[in-house]
Amino acid sequence: MQAPMRAAENPGNPKAAPETDNISPTNGLGSWIWAAQTFDRQTCQFWREFEIPSATTIVHARLAMTVDDEFELYLDGRNLGRAAEWRELDVFDLKPLLAPGKHVLAVKAFNSAWYGGMILGMRVDLADGRVIEVKSDKSWRVVPAKTWHWETRTRAPDSWPAAKIIAPYGSDPWWTVPVRIDMMPTLQPIQVYFWQTGWFQILLASVCGVVILISLRLTAQVALHRKEQWLLQGERARIARDIHDDIGARMTQLVLHGEVAQSDLPAQSEVRGQIEELCHEARELLSTMDEILWAVNPQRDTLRDFSSYVCNYAQAFLKRTSIQCLFEVDPEMSAAALALPLRRSLLMAIKETLNNAVKYSQATELRVAIHRQARQLVVVVQDNGKGFDPATVKPGRHGLGNMAQRMKELGGSCQVTSQPGQGCRVELCVSLAQPRRYLFGRLWGMKWPPQRNGNSRNPRAQHAEHADDPGKR
Repeated sequence: MQAPMRAAENPGNPKAAPETDNISPTNGLGSWIWAAQTFDRQTCQFWREFEIPSATTIVHARLAMTVDDEFELYLDGRNLGRAAEWRELDVFDLKPLLAPGKHVLAVKAFNSAWYGGMILGMRVDLADGRVIEVKSDKSWRVVPAKTWHWETRTRAPDSWPAAKIIAPYGSDPWWTVPVRIDMMPTLQPIQVYFWQTGWFQILLASVCGVVILISLRLTAQVALHRKEQWLLQGERARIARDIHDDIGARMTQLVLHGEVAQSDLPAQSEVRGQIEELCHEARELLSTMDEILWAVNPQRDTLRDFSSYVCNYAQAFLKRTSIQCLFEVDPEMSAAALALPLRRSLLMAIKETLNNAVKYSQATELRVAIHRQARQLVVVVQDNGKGFDPATVKPGRHGLGNMAQRMKELGGSCQVTSQPGQGCRVELCVSLAQPRRYLFGRLWGMKWPPQRNGNSRNPRAQHAEHADDPGKR
């Protein structure tokens, strides 16, 4: 590298500078070449391929060139620099950029006026003593204008003409010795990280495509699920109206007819007793229909309506008993939605608890507390009865197993606390947030909860069975 710098200090005699490993900036230059025709403001594009043998080491690699008047030099499509003074010789150190294999040199030259020409010489010294030289001669190809990505082409089409030798080195009108030798900045290989490689970008694009497809699928499933919910709400409202307007009216009419028929019969008549029993059963059926209407009607799917219904039910259920009922309901109970499976199963558990309190507790006071804790709904039913030892209760007694199973299926819990003589406290807790596994299972067409071993019965069918007999032991 010192030889060119010293040559620049003594431009009149570049050969006075000592050569380094037989490499001199002006040694090995080719001829002045150009296109077949020369004219003012002309751009000429030159292309040349060369190859470095495999399994070898590069010791030195230097390229010297100039163009009358301006040029840009490319190696394998990478811009190495540009210059705009033909009287000066520009030297490039290519050792850091070369490796065994095929390479492409490309020069974009510009002639402002009069003569046009390019002169170039490259020398590559290998560790095994071999030398590779590339000079400006007829082996260069002239690339037609408006050719895309010609700097990176690895093969020259036959349509690209060969360069024309304008004059040999040292001939007029160009110099014999350059007025100055400029060392161009040495460039380093571009470090390509793994995220810049083609395989990683293809993989990333594939992953993004899969994520987009999954997102679109989930979005479509959510939209479909919302539409299903909307249609289900409309159907529930229609069923509630039909039950109220048709079956409810017919049952009420039946009770009225029974009461009229009952009043026309003697007081001690056997038929009158049977009609009175039928009227009683019809009234009980109307009460059951009211509960069904409450469960089916989508306008009652709120925490506020659930709390109100539970209080009314408990008050009516305990009205004929000696148990005094106290209510503690959060006054700020919101109108947030409470899904039908939640409120239906929770109501069944509360009815089971009230039924057990009336039958076994011998209590005089019962407290029902309903409040919301964060994203959970907590219902507490506590009495001051005789209590019991939970450890002595046989499986299946008092419906405790049914309540625990029902709460477990809802993702909640059922905690029973009791001691002999200390009353009984039942705490039912359910989450108001829909479980993610249920949501994604629904979106992807999966069934949740999964079927249990050897039992294909629907949990809702089990709920209905227990609802037929709230006091089932």
